Amino acid sequence: MKALLLAAGLGTRLRPLTETVPKCLAPVQGRPLLGYWFDLLFVAGITRARVNTHYLADAVRAFVASSPWHDRVSLVHEERLLGTGGTILAQRAFLDEGPFLVAHADNLTRFDVRAFVRRHQQRPAGVLITMMTFDSDTPQSCGIVAETGDGIVTGFFEKVSDPPGNRANAAVYIFEPAVIAALAALGKPVIDLSTEIIPHFLGRICTYHNADYHRDIGTIESLDQAQRDFPGLA
Repeated sequence: MKALLLAAGLGTRLRPLTETVPKCLAPVQGRPLLGYWFDLLFVAGITRARVNTHYLADAVRAFVASSPWHDRVSLVHEERLLGTGGTILAQRAFLDEGPFLVAHADNLTRFDVRAFVRRHQQRPAGVLITMMTFDSDTPQSCGIVAETGDGIVTGFFEKVSDPPGNRANAAVYIFEPAVIAALAALGKPVIDLSTEIIPHFLGRICTYHNADYHRDIGTIESLDQAQRDFPGLA
């Protein structure tokens, strides 16, 4: 299985750190976020990964070139940010061979990648997306899911002031290629996954819950918290 790691964000809420360091290279316990993703995915059998760049792209290129996993990683530069869905669509030729994993590389996580893949392989009939979830301590800042007892997503509430719970979208997915066709059908290059695609697939998304560790490194406060509580990769 291939992976697409989304790493083009500006990281404005992480300033002043991100004035010189791209968000995907924010260090936690001395290691950049992107390095954790490479170790997590490639050790578990992901064959290749593509990383999109935009802001401070030279730093990302240098990091990948120095990584022990560099021969499994390709980079693609976005002069214009395409949104989460737009990037997937733009990488259709790389991804459109079978199920593929997509993750926001500015999150810090630890989970059983093989179990995540098995959940997708054993998904209920009609499901095209497997979404990782986690229990958020700041649900107002997340996309909150409502799901059935067997983990089918029936509702999605993106950053609402009064969310119906704290079970949140971790922004780590496995997609079937049919999702790319839905992206293409929108007829535009810039697409937001959370607001334009996920609502369209309600009832056709199943969940995989990450009860181990997951944190959005979106602010200086969350980065500081991760320095204290991230247990490292198993």
